Amino acid sequence: MSTSTVTSADPFGTPVPVLSFSPVVLSVPGRPVDLQVRVSAPASGTGLAVILLSHGHGPSNNLSSLNGYAPLANFWAAHGFVVIQPTHLSSRTLSHLVADAPGAPFFWRSRPEDMSHILDRLDMIEKAVPWLSGRIDHTKVAVAGHSFGGFTSSLLLGARVTDPDEGKVVSLLEPRIKAGVLLAAPGRGDVLNGPMADALPVLRTIDFSTMTTPTLVVAGDEDDSRHFTDMGPDWHADPYTLAPGPKTLLTLFGAEHGLGGIAGYDAAETTDENPERVAALARLTAAYLHTQLRPSAPTWQAECEALTTDPDPTGRLESK
Repeated sequence: MSTSTVTSADPFGTPVPVLSFSPVVLSVPGRPVDLQVRVSAPASGTGLAVILLSHGHGPSNNLSSLNGYAPLANFWAAHGFVVIQPTHLSSRTLSHLVADAPGAPFFWRSRPEDMSHILDRLDMIEKAVPWLSGRIDHTKVAVAGHSFGGFTSSLLLGARVTDPDEGKVVSLLEPRIKAGVLLAAPGRGDVLNGPMADALPVLRTIDFSTMTTPTLVVAGDEDDSRHFTDMGPDWHADPYTLAPGPKTLLTLFGAEHGLGGIAGYDAAETTDENPERVAALARLTAAYLHTQLRPSAPTWQAECEALTTDPDPTGRLESK
């Protein structure tokens, strides 16, 4: 295991303008409403890698939808990625339409299935966005998710759960996804003792031992999710601790569940608003995914080396 100190730097140079197109509407058989996605991409460049971004289940009406997470989506797109954001069925924007649908209100199985549907129709999405046609490298795909979106991403990266209704082990591994970023994701299930434990029994069964896809796990050292567990902030490091390598853990100093405000610009419910932390996180995640999807690229190594020199670090990195 290696350890280094993290600070703020930008190895990417000048960002390019971002073009965003939404909604792209996908009709999915059996889904109670159409799957809508936002596509954000740089105005120039070809051979672009894809990041699928899974929103959380927060209190806002629109941040938990294709309209959220602009601080991350905009940065990633400005630095060479195509970012695709679905509105999962759990979004509050759809509550009045799907309240009685199977799987409501959390739709834990439907959420990762949304991402597979997107990859199945990536050609269609690419053609639906006029300035994007022919610019995507379909072999370079990553997933990122915040909070419950981190749980969604964990399943796509190989973690398994037991369906609480059927009693069967469920694998939703998506082999087309080559790397992932888990942002304040849920941890192990055997320590759940908060009021949300009974609301989401599937979380009790998560098994990270099968999550073999390379992943950056991001945890705030003040993210104490008492509504799930009294384990403390270390709970959000479980996807790193309990999964096999290759994995990297980024612990952000002073960060709570919003990690400084990644869900939206100036979001009122962000308890730890810190634009500098958000900017550092955007850079670090972009650098990690850039090198994971293009192994010969020195971006991540350069970022880590640059970040160790600041006397006021944003956080720390561990790898295995």
